[in-house]
Amino acid sequence: MDYKYSVKENWGKTSSDQFIKHQDRLQFHIEGHPGNVWVTEDNVHGGRWIARHSAVVKTKSQAQTIVTDLVDAAQDTWDNDNVDGESSAEKILRLGAKPTDITLP
Repeated sequence: MDYKYSVKENWGKTSSDQFIKHQDRLQFHIEGHPGNVWVTEDNVHGGRWIARHSAVVKTKSQAQTIVTDLVDAAQDTWDNDNVDGESSAEKILRLGAKPTDITLP
């Protein structure tokens, strides 16, 4: 499957307009990632979704850089948030699991 990559802030669900509509999910694959990066199936419906939202089209490399930079920053923050005497298990309970790397399809 081929994909398109774009960036657009998600405004969520409102009564008058939804960022991702049920019909969208039926017509094409779409997934969101850190940095408001959206991966859509490369078909006419995905292209219309990008146009409808005035999303900024990115190359896969550009989109991956945005995601990687944010994940790296979150990992650094997690690594540096330590409490003296705290075990690894206690840190995970306090902060949640360390953010993991994301590779875009």
